[in-house]
Amino acid sequence: MNNSDDEQKMAIIRKAFQMFDTGKTGFIETVKIATILNTMGQLFDEGELNNLIRKNDPEHSGKVNFDRFCDIAIHFLEEDDAESTQQELKEAFRLYDKEGNGYITTGTLKEILRALDDKLTGRELDGIIAEIDTDGSGTVDFDGKCL
Repeated sequence: MNNSDDEQKMAIIRKAFQMFDTGKTGFIETVKIATILNTMGQLFDEGELNNLIRKNDPEHSGKVNFDRFCDIAIHFLEEDDAESTQQELKEAFRLYDKEGNGYITTGTLKEILRALDDKLTGRELDGIIAEIDTDGSGTVDFDGKCL
């Protein structure tokens, strides 16, 4: 595998981590990892995932930092999966970009985030949107800060 494949994998993993690190604490809850892998379009064995979580959260804190999350997620990303995962994310994005404009509204993004994590409060959602929509355009494109 070459460096650009590694960089692409890391970029995908980082985007997924940041999307679920809603409080920008530098940690995500381990119970969300299965959802994150599903969002990334990754197949995984639940037993294998639970073993990796136990290994990367020896203190049983229920959360992991980016490096530990990366150790878990990279395990499920096969060599040519980075490109296909990027493609799957684009496909999912296109589902919400019904007019084919290359962007979605921040309102649609809120719906997606709420569907991914129903525990998010309105204030948390607004905070995520404010970070992603830095120019205040009310839209987010695939190549922007968001998935």
